[in-house]
Amino acid sequence: MDLRFRNDGFLFVLMLTMLGLNGMCIDEDVVGAPMAKTEQEALYIAVQGFVGKWWNGSDLYPDPCGWTPIQGVSCDVIDGLWYVTDLSIGQVHDNSLPCAQNPEFKPHLFQLQHLKSISFFNCIISPPQGPITFQKAKWDALSNTLEFMEFRGNPGLRGEIPTTFGNLKKLQSLVLIGNGLSGDLPESIGELTQLKRLVLSGNSLSGKIPDGYGNLSELLIMDLSRNSLSGSLPLTFGGLTSILKFDFSKNKLEGEIPYQISNLKNLTLFDLSNNNISGELNFANQEMSSLQELILASNSITGDLKNVNWKNLQELMVLDLSDMKLTGGIPESFSNMKNLRFLGLNDNNLSGNLSPKLAELKNLTALYVNGNNLAGDLKFPVEFYRKMGRRFGAWNNSKLCFPVGRMAAGVRPFGVKVCQ
Repeated sequence: MDLRFRNDGFLFVLMLTMLGLNGMCIDEDVVGAPMAKTEQEALYIAVQGFVGKWWNGSDLYPDPCGWTPIQGVSCDVIDGLWYVTDLSIGQVHDNSLPCAQNPEFKPHLFQLQHLKSISFFNCIISPPQGPITFQKAKWDALSNTLEFMEFRGNPGLRGEIPTTFGNLKKLQSLVLIGNGLSGDLPESIGELTQLKRLVLSGNSLSGKIPDGYGNLSELLIMDLSRNSLSGSLPLTFGGLTSILKFDFSKNKLEGEIPYQISNLKNLTLFDLSNNNISGELNFANQEMSSLQELILASNSITGDLKNVNWKNLQELMVLDLSDMKLTGGIPESFSNMKNLRFLGLNDNNLSGNLSPKLAELKNLTALYVNGNNLAGDLKFPVEFYRKMGRRFGAWNNSKLCFPVGRMAAGVRPFGVKVCQ
């Protein structure tokens, strides 16, 4: 179950930029500006490389930046001429140009001398003539202009991430989601000092996370989830003081959580679920007061929940510590987390009683404590069981029971025996 509450405003702004501003008001004098012939030729041949030679722009008048722009292309007037600044290829809109079976990066793409953003959505699927790679493309040519790059849902895009991406010094957002990329993470990405968003999820990337990624001081979002990354988290990540969201879930990471992570006072999301992380749960301190989602499920993390200072994490909305090796009791102080919506503690070695004060959490919509060693009577009010339904999981606790009283069968906690 994926219960995450992620509002990525930066992504929203980025998407507006990449999809083109075709609906904006344009000054008539600007519309009448000509387009440099070399720019128009480079654009047409670059687009043909992705959608096929059948397209020649014959229905565009007077040029692709005038009254009849290409869907997914945005331009600016520079020194009295139109130049392409944003290029988006793939099925973004119903009237977007469809991609060819054998798309390719034409050299002309890198002749667009004012290109700021480029994005490909569900375009490079499974080319019959073999996979497409980044390697032969001349990305260095865009080093002085490119600010946003996004390749999303292109399984036919294979090979490694080029080290030359580290030369794109103006890059603010690098998003490579759901492609067929493999190999190690390039250390050169750590040189992109203006980078605010690094998302490389859903590929087949392997190897360790370079220490140099801790030098990305402007970074707001780092998502390396759903890969095969190994090794431990770099200690240098403690210097990413601007970071808002870390997602390293579904990898092969190991070692302990660096205590330096607890100094990231702006962090709102920390997801390490489904890795091989070990050590004790003791890294949170007063600096993590902004944390809203802490997801560490399916790791080998040990420790007693009562040894963590939970009062420093009062903004938590999602706390998932399921399928780990936690011991001890469930702290009554959890009832002070008024924003808590999801609490997952199932499949651990927890013992003791379950405090009825948890029912006072008005925003709580899911509570899972099944698969532990909890004992005693469940003393939640009937309204709590009615509200939660099957989202209250307490089964597989052999010493836990509930008093029947006048409770209707339909609201009784599933899989919990009746107190004798």
